[in-house]
Amino acid sequence: MNRQVCADQGAPAAPRLLDSAPYFPPRGDWEQVAPAREGFDAARLAAAVQYAQENEFPAPRDLRIMNLQRYQNEPGYRMKGPMKDRCGPTGLVIRHGRIVASWGEPQRVDMTFSVSKSYLSTVAGVAYDDGLLPDLEAAVADVVWDGTFDGAHNASITWADLLNQSSDWRGMLFGQPDWMDRPAEGLTLEQIRAQPLHRPGTFFKYNDVRVNVASYALLQLLRRPLPAVLRERIMNPIGASPSWRWYGYEDSTVEIDGQMMVSVSGGGHYGGGMFVSTYDQARFGLLFLNEGLWNGGRVLSKRWIEMATAPSPAMPDYGFMWWLNRGPSAWPDLPGHLFFADGVGGNYVVVDREHDLLIVTRWMDEDRAVLGELIRRVIGALR
Repeated sequence: MNRQVCADQGAPAAPRLLDSAPYFPPRGDWEQVAPAREGFDAARLAAAVQYAQENEFPAPRDLRIMNLQRYQNEPGYRMKGPMKDRCGPTGLVIRHGRIVASWGEPQRVDMTFSVSKSYLSTVAGVAYDDGLLPDLEAAVADVVWDGTFDGAHNASITWADLLNQSSDWRGMLFGQPDWMDRPAEGLTLEQIRAQPLHRPGTFFKYNDVRVNVASYALLQLLRRPLPAVLRERIMNPIGASPSWRWYGYEDSTVEIDGQMMVSVSGGGHYGGGMFVSTYDQARFGLLFLNEGLWNGGRVLSKRWIEMATAPSPAMPDYGFMWWLNRGPSAWPDLPGHLFFADGVGGNYVVVDREHDLLIVTRWMDEDRAVLGELIRRVIGALR
């Protein structure tokens, strides 16, 4: 895709002093207020923003180079979907619905890598709310019977297993075998291919091929392109711009009811996934902060959000493609109710309902310690 010139990474724009009542941003606009209006110490919040800016993602801004370096251990790795160069750190801090801090280029459309997974699980939430997916413990093979879930092992995989990445699905999708994704280092090809099977639901493995199987299964269920469902049911109701895109791969087009549709990817591991601005990413996060409500209307059920952000049996800090502040990896000094979307390149959408707080970052160091410290500093700036 075309390279773009990055804007100056200067200080955040001066805020406008507006009403401090909670609100939902109208399409095409978002109020930015002085931090003090929403209960922040301005100097401490500015220091938190500076911390995010100073801890830039330590990888090439040419994300093609980054991917080739990062996944060189994967047999036969190649990029199959679109890629886009990045710029410097970008982000927003939002309280009571209003922006209190902004840095970088929040209007710029960027790759969001595995934050795409949280959008994907939200499409599953739409299917759940519509009654198309009433039983998450049902076998996916009951709906997808084209061979993708053939065999005793794959036939026992449930929708919940796909959504919490404990399916251990085995097979090949769009020319990619499940075992090529993130193999352990130091293994031969034969050893990589001979990894033992785990009963679905019992073993967590972060695996983009299997996430793409989940996307393909939802396409088979909904019989409509997933970006169209997301746009109609989620992004348009929350006032998102028309600039976002959700890509698949060069060979992920399939026929559904006589029409050709792209099966989109759940991340940028092989290219593709969600390309979206920080502003639109923040609208998505604000919907979850408000438990599926938007400006008095119900967009997504509270029940779905509760299920999506509940610990899964195989991984206590992971729900339906949302990360949780639970289990061994939790930050013990931060609220246990925190949950967040997480993608390569410090792409985070952090939801803190206790403080009515949302933090969205792009291109910050992806070390979890850095994210924890940023959250700590933002919450610590509250008076």
